[in-house]
Amino acid sequence: MTLSAGAFCLVGILLFVALAAGALATFDQPGVATTLSFDAYIWRVTRFTLLQAILSTGLSVLFAIPVALALGRQARFPGRVWVVRLMALPLGLPALVAALGLIGIWGRQGVLNGGLSWLGLEQPVSIYGLSGILLAHVFFNMPLAVRLMLTGLERIPGEYWLVGANLGMRPWSTFRFIEWPVIRGLLPGIASLVFMLCATSFTLVLTLGGGPAASTIEVAIYQALRFDFDPPRAIALSLLQIAITGLLLLALRWLAPPSADGPTSGRKARRFDGRRGLGWIGDFAVIGLAAVFTMLPLGAVVVSGLMADLSGLVRDPMVHRGLATSLAIAVCSAVLCVAGTAAMIRARQMALAPRRPHAVARGLAASVSASTSLVLLVPPVVLGSGWFLLLRPFGDVSRFAPVLVILINVLMALPFVYRVLKPAMETHWQRTARLSASLGLGGWNRWRAIDWPGLRKPILMAMSFAAALSLGDLGAVALFGSQDMVTLPWLLYGRMGSYRSTDAAGLALFLGLVCLALTIFGTAAQTRERGNEDSDGRS
Repeated sequence: MTLSAGAFCLVGILLFVALAAGALATFDQPGVATTLSFDAYIWRVTRFTLLQAILSTGLSVLFAIPVALALGRQARFPGRVWVVRLMALPLGLPALVAALGLIGIWGRQGVLNGGLSWLGLEQPVSIYGLSGILLAHVFFNMPLAVRLMLTGLERIPGEYWLVGANLGMRPWSTFRFIEWPVIRGLLPGIASLVFMLCATSFTLVLTLGGGPAASTIEVAIYQALRFDFDPPRAIALSLLQIAITGLLLLALRWLAPPSADGPTSGRKARRFDGRRGLGWIGDFAVIGLAAVFTMLPLGAVVVSGLMADLSGLVRDPMVHRGLATSLAIAVCSAVLCVAGTAAMIRARQMALAPRRPHAVARGLAASVSASTSLVLLVPPVVLGSGWFLLLRPFGDVSRFAPVLVILINVLMALPFVYRVLKPAMETHWQRTARLSASLGLGGWNRWRAIDWPGLRKPILMAMSFAAALSLGDLGAVALFGSQDMVTLPWLLYGRMGSYRSTDAAGLALFLGLVCLALTIFGTAAQTRERGNEDSDGRS
């Protein structure tokens, strides 16, 4: 049953992407061959796409490693859970809102340049161009990398820390033998995810690029479809993007070491390092720097939002509709994404369970791993355009908007959810498979007694990721939205387009608060668990 459900989800994903790509490929197909020649513009766009994606990935991952290690060592301090929740907020914010927050801090009229002017320095710091794109990508992707690394570090068995403490391991030895093997196993997946997010970045590049010199392949695809309506050129650019990101994904997959998890007693992890001295000071300095870097743009959004007519927005019926629609889409997308991803991961585990899996099983497992990155290879704007062309003969495309927006959001969240659930489910299965078999547990009884208690934290975290990402989506809604389907990001975009910046700031604040509520939901299990541990310790 589980194997069939996973295969069904896999076929559905492949079919959804294939139909969209086929609709674009068959539209005026003879013109595609003429656009496959690499002119100077395509070479320039390709070079800049690779340059900014490589730099953004390197900076995000290098910044995230010490932050994740510090949060892992300092497992108990007042406000830690809020720092972890803060790391999920940028993911759920619309890129346009976050860009405005960054401009409020780093822009020409921002806080930084205001401080430099007060000091008598007249040369302003410019956020536009490559530097602004890198800053925005680090703001978005560093917290994401921290959350994924921290999830892996929290899965380290408690016996490892106990043995390390008994052996008197120094900080460098603890990092080398316990922490680094886990991070090294996560790095290829995290780096490939961040790279493809940066390579397919659209709104940030369009807002902070500063001109044609800072255009990426994604922006070129959008211009070819929206302004020139040149599907052949868009298809050629999409194929180029798929080739670049696909080659990187294959290379990083070969670099990923095999999992070394084994059966343990499942005791709670209790760390004994980083409690005093310079290491303690350094950890809190790194955590504070990351928190300030993330909070400043969010603070700018809050300050500008509080200056809006919040009472008028609360009474606005359009805001009520937008909030209700956004929440409905977010909940449906999150539930479908988490359920489908879990089914595919479990089907992959069952296919590879035999000592010598046959070719069909190996093909199914490889297809599951590859399908989770399809939306990073085929951008949402391409998916939406393909389905727009496919459904146009059936009349008004807006009739299909809710279903299409939910499905596109499911695919957008799939890479995040897969990278949260896959290592957690594989580790959980390795630790509990023999116990379940010996007790004869299966189906609902196994889920209730063993799986849900062990997987509650990653499932809630993955669901909050998916819901926040869907809540902040503008791309899919921009293609299919109408007066009958209004979401908070679409309403925000419309208010900004009509120069109602005060209302837009208030809506941005509402959107941020809803995303914060989702992150609280995602870490609720962790908070309760820590509270129970503290109670047990006091007793």
